[in-house]
Amino acid sequence: MPRPKGWTAKDNKQYDDIKKSEMQDGESEDEAQELAARIVNKRRREEGRTPNVRTQGTGNPNLRLEQRPRDEVYNRAKELKIKGRSTMTKAELVDAVRQRQSHSSAA
Repeated sequence: MPRPKGWTAKDNKQYDDIKKSEMQDGESEDEAQELAARIVNKRRREEGRTPNVRTQGTGNPNLRLEQRPRDEVYNRAKELKIKGRSTMTKAELVDAVRQRQSHSSAA
């Protein structure tokens, strides 16, 4: 399995060790590879060496705001420069985004 370019030698060794251990425990090679990659990537995320994808983007534009996760609605509010967004609930963010979008389209 090709490894991401940003991985260090330590990441590669940890991946190989986890994969080997999982295969010894009876996991298939595909399952062992996936688990090893997830563990290494989680550690990299926790160390701040890779972005947390969950907090990026504004989601599928075809979904209603209520159907998107709070982080995606928050990111949309950030794009619209809505003040006070960090303390808002998801429902408040949805309302604020809708208000701002309706004002923008009316102009």
